[in-house]
Amino acid sequence: MELKDEVFIPAPRDRVYAALNDPEILQACIPGCETLTRTSETQLEATVLLKIGPVKARFGGTVTLEPEAPPARFSLSGQGSGGAAGFARGGAQVELTEAEGGTRLSYDAGAEIGGRLAQLGNRLIQSSSKKLAASFFERFAARMSPPGAG
Repeated sequence: MELKDEVFIPAPRDRVYAALNDPEILQACIPGCETLTRTSETQLEATVLLKIGPVKARFGGTVTLEPEAPPARFSLSGQGSGGAAGFARGGAQVELTEAEGGTRLSYDAGAEIGGRLAQLGNRLIQSSSKKLAASFFERFAARMSPPGAG
């Protein structure tokens, strides 16, 4: 499964990069995120409760952040398990470009799933993934907006 998109964040690139590395901000923006803890400079552990179609599961996993050229570009990889519901693993390349009034964030992500989740069908998984990503970026952009905006 592949996901590519570009979103505008109304904040300077340095601030967007810092926020994308802040567990408290990420936890508030990730749909269903119950816990998010930094375990090292580049690693986070998370617990996320998700419902995709008829499958509802609590996933536990790790995310590794790999700064390539901060604050312009970084990648991340992760894996998680939802017990009987299945597993997911994947990664993303993220690029932050300065733009008028803020930052353009582009990402190219890929994931592999298994277990009951994989039986749901590619359309449902793709649709749910797009909705989850849209929800994250909507929350993230709102959080990054200057006070009094909107």
